[in-house]
Amino acid sequence: MSTTITVNSDQINTLNMSPAFEVIEKIISDVISFEQQLIFNIDYPREEGDPRELSEIPEIRLWFVRLDTLYPWLPFFLNWQEKEFTRYTAMLVPHQFTKEGIQYNPEALEIFLMSKIFVLSDWLKKQGIPHQSRLKAMAQLLGYDLEDGLFSMF
Repeated sequence: MSTTITVNSDQINTLNMSPAFEVIEKIISDVISFEQQLIFNIDYPREEGDPRELSEIPEIRLWFVRLDTLYPWLPFFLNWQEKEFTRYTAMLVPHQFTKEGIQYNPEALEIFLMSKIFVLSDWLKKQGIPHQSRLKAMAQLLGYDLEDGLFSMF
């Protein structure tokens, strides 16, 4: 069963993190039960005819940048089946939309992914949660295959 963080335009425009705080502080005590259960409901009205995706709106991206600095291990909780991890990535990594779908800046995506791998590896170890297969699966969502040898380096 998914858990939702609902954010409105006022909260986004003022970098009000309270909607995230309220939900995350409740689920953090039961890490395993909430693995891949978190989704975002972003209520950000746009002018009629505005073709931008939510991840192309600077104010929304800034809100997610702030969130990521507060909870860098948040991808563990995002509902991957509902594409929340890829949407979260789009909020933080430069990209463009093409007929084939989203195209991330390759170097920025690599930096983002490796940052998340390092952060989550350390955080999951502290939680006593096996991490290697989880992190490899997360990387595959972004088109990367991580070799086992990488994890022996840190």
